[in-house]
Amino acid sequence: MINELMSKVMSKRIPQIENYMRHPIEVQDELLKGLIDSAKNTIWGKFYDYKSIANWQDFAQRVPINDYNSLLPFFERIRKGEDNVLWASQIKWFSKSSGTTATKSKFIPVSEECLNDCHYKAGKDMLAMYCNNHPDTKVFSGMNLALGGSRQENEYNNDIFCGDVSAILIDNLPFWAEMYRVPKKEIALMPEWESKLEKMISSVITSNVVSLSGVPSWMMVLLKKVEERTGKPIGEVWHNIEVYFHGGVSFTPYRKQFEQMLPSGMNYMETYNASEGFFGLQDRSDLDSMLLLLDSGIYYEFLPVEQVGSSNPRAVNLSEVEVGKNYAILITTNAGLWRYMIGDTVMFTEKTPFRFKITGRTKNFINACGEEVIVDNAIKALEIACNKTNSSVNEYTAAPLFDSTNNTTLHQWVMEFEKEPEDMEQFTDLFDKALQSVNSDYEAKRYKDLVLQRPQIIKAKPNTFYSWLKSRGKLGGQHKVPRLSNDREYINEILKIIEQ
Repeated sequence: MINELMSKVMSKRIPQIENYMRHPIEVQDELLKGLIDSAKNTIWGKFYDYKSIANWQDFAQRVPINDYNSLLPFFERIRKGEDNVLWASQIKWFSKSSGTTATKSKFIPVSEECLNDCHYKAGKDMLAMYCNNHPDTKVFSGMNLALGGSRQENEYNNDIFCGDVSAILIDNLPFWAEMYRVPKKEIALMPEWESKLEKMISSVITSNVVSLSGVPSWMMVLLKKVEERTGKPIGEVWHNIEVYFHGGVSFTPYRKQFEQMLPSGMNYMETYNASEGFFGLQDRSDLDSMLLLLDSGIYYEFLPVEQVGSSNPRAVNLSEVEVGKNYAILITTNAGLWRYMIGDTVMFTEKTPFRFKITGRTKNFINACGEEVIVDNAIKALEIACNKTNSSVNEYTAAPLFDSTNNTTLHQWVMEFEKEPEDMEQFTDLFDKALQSVNSDYEAKRYKDLVLQRPQIIKAKPNTFYSWLKSRGKLGGQHKVPRLSNDREYINEILKIIEQ
């Protein structure tokens, strides 16, 4: 009875989603006007004279493109308790970002509007879309197992909550949502991952878990521990499990493992949420792209990746984006992030409606000699090589290697296999050829080994990447392994662990 009632409640959101799918530009224009109007009397809004901004063209001409460093002085003022700086309502929460491109933590403001009209609203949209696509679902007949982060003390002001975005969401969940999730808040918000993992296992193995949500790498760790503890496959531990809502990293390298571990007939739905907001959902199971969420308090702009770092970058809005082009995302949000570059790159697969794929990060690539290898290339090449060798990769990272003795350049990859290929030389050749097939610049540089040599793949023992993340204090939550880097900071640390 409750399951049918909740499904019916969720279905009422579908017409509103369909409205912005049909009228995306109009919905976004109205949203921008509302954001500017809400912030016109803030310190930021007065400085840029928001009262006189009439449209997006005025906004883009007047307000500069920002990143974390350019807004950091304003963030620190807010964390110290100052109000009305970037956003009109009081900021009660700061989300600790787990960005892989910086060793220092980043703290992103989260307003009440952002919490309710973006994160929670998109969470409801996720359930609405899932129920709409699966009318016979029993997703409200049991519990959602959600992996959460932890809170952290605010060194400036104890009245402001700091922590992973998942911790903020769990700490403020409405009572009805808290009824449907495990583990309970006191376990979910524990700061130390390994202790929390043990308590989570004890808490969830006796629950009627019907859905999972969290980052694939950490969810896999949990599921393996559950099987070890119970001595049973997951389908026998949780008889009614039906869906995994996943995000944070690409699911492609993990899909085969999950399909082998979880019951046949399991559903999977990709989500795209971050510290700054909730941006996309996989609205159709027959597509591997996601629908851009357009009425959740975020106005989107897109900067062609070749213009990132240029002196005079020109971003476009949705009316000007092109299918198949790689863009860095800029967001303007109901938490006071103005034309903020979040560091992710995307590519649109269609415009009616606007669906996209995540292609990587603005600083997560290899470009040693013009090859411009991005994460999306690596994901596709790994999938091809693994399928052809019946192998699977748990974790990986890569960086260029410059050999001054022989005056050569190559890409060095460290891979932790779930199932190793029988012939590593064959795997390396297949991976190299696959990477050439998806990236013409890489193919050109690999021609007859004239510029780039054959890649080198180093096998890492199980738990190598886990040990590396632990050494950096980045276990659990939304922490993830940086896949590609143009310098050797990360890979050298991992190679030291391998040597030890």
